[in-house]
Amino acid sequence: MNKRNSIKFLSAIGLCMALSAPVFAAETPTTLKGATLVSAAEVSKLLSSGAAVIDTRVAAEFAEKTIKGAKNVTYKEKSTKDINFDAAQDQFDLSKLPADKAAPVVFFCNAGECWKSYKASVVAMKAGFTKVNWFRGGMPEWQKAGLPTQ
Repeated sequence: MNKRNSIKFLSAIGLCMALSAPVFAAETPTTLKGATLVSAAEVSKLLSSGAAVIDTRVAAEFAEKTIKGAKNVTYKEKSTKDINFDAAQDQFDLSKLPADKAAPVVFFCNAGECWKSYKASVVAMKAGFTKVNWFRGGMPEWQKAGLPTQ
């Protein structure tokens, strides 16, 4: 095999490896401008003071286990898992959120690579909600803290 064919061969192998590698979604950012990033303990306090706690996961996950007192408003995402996502590709029923846009609201999902609560927080802020709390740690953090579930 000559040098030119060797380069083509190695390039083809590299391309095949890249295309066959599993695709991993990016982790959610660690901050969200305009929203308050909250911990499990802070969510518990917000919940006890009457804040709406919104589980953005699918109904089956909500039915299996959720934060006690949470409401399910699924964020149906088709957009990329990226801070520049196109919300027009997604579905989120804002009418199921509190009518008072100045009331505190908390959004959560499964943390890490789950972007639903991040996206719901962004969409809510764009819709005029002013006290948006993003629980980035979501269900994993809540369960690890041993807080009540339903």
